[in-house]
Amino acid sequence: MTSERPRFRLGFLTHVQGRGTDPALTYRNAQELFVADELGFDVGWVAQHHVPLGGGGLSSVWTFLAHAAARTTRIRLGTAVTVLPLEDPVRLAEDVATVDVLSGGRVELGVGSGSGDLEYAAFGRDAARRRELTSEHLDVLRRALRGEEVGAPGFRVQPAPGDFTDRIWQGVFSGGGAAYAASGGSNLLLNRAAYGHDAPTDEVQRPWADAFLAAWDRPRRPRVGLSRLVFPAKDRRTALRHIGDDVHRAALRMAEHGAFPKGLDADEALRRFHAFHGSPEEIVAALRQERVLPLATDLITQFNPAVPDHDATIRALELIATEVAPALGWSPAVRDEPAPAGV
Repeated sequence: MTSERPRFRLGFLTHVQGRGTDPALTYRNAQELFVADELGFDVGWVAQHHVPLGGGGLSSVWTFLAHAAARTTRIRLGTAVTVLPLEDPVRLAEDVATVDVLSGGRVELGVGSGSGDLEYAAFGRDAARRRELTSEHLDVLRRALRGEEVGAPGFRVQPAPGDFTDRIWQGVFSGGGAAYAASGGSNLLLNRAAYGHDAPTDEVQRPWADAFLAAWDRPRRPRVGLSRLVFPAKDRRTALRHIGDDVHRAALRMAEHGAFPKGLDADEALRRFHAFHGSPEEIVAALRQERVLPLATDLITQFNPAVPDHDATIRALELIATEVAPALGWSPAVRDEPAPAGV
């Protein structure tokens, strides 16, 4: 008897970035990426950045997703991540529950601790306590989304939340963090780069995914979301024209903060960001060698830190959905069925 690997879910992640000075156009273009609903993508993710710092420009993720919910019919709507220590967890639960109701139960809630000291200062929070605050707020958030009393006797979040048992995700950056996420029943989110490590990202992260699965003790299937920079184009030269300079500049910025070594050349920058770029055939061949992908239940493609022009971005999404992902065993879900929360 043979066992097939369950179908993985295909997602895209936007950091809501633009090159111009018109933020309205940047936000409109980011909303247009949810054309991925028609391409068959299973999940559209957004990243929260209170301070851009070259990473993105979206602060109010749940307002943004509420708008996306109104423009789509099937695609699930997630955050990767909401910066949890900077949120009031009860207030956050209200927003999450509202978007979930309006979208027909399509929300995926990814949380993390963020990385910028400036945003912690702006919100009056102690960055040194980010891990502690994440744990404290996640406990309250879970209880609120279970419909339990929170904050005061008799107070419950409205609207009444749906079942979030298998829809909470945690972004982690260590094996210990991965095991901790599993112990609380969170799904695992892995970033597209492993900062502070010289080894390839997938080599660093594979033990983290193994630690997560080893620590998992729930009856339901654990989920591993693997975020990767994937940019297909006609050929490698074309892909590099769209993403190469941006990735190099981003690596040099991150080197100033110690995440990467200083003085990286363009090729090393692409390696540090674990970038899959080139023709669809080249990308498929490279992804087949990816060490974490065999454990992933969700492949989350993104173009950040690159900011390709809008037409190139849409074309890359089309190539991911029609050539890259199908070659790896993915197929669009049946369109006339509602999207289940845990599939």
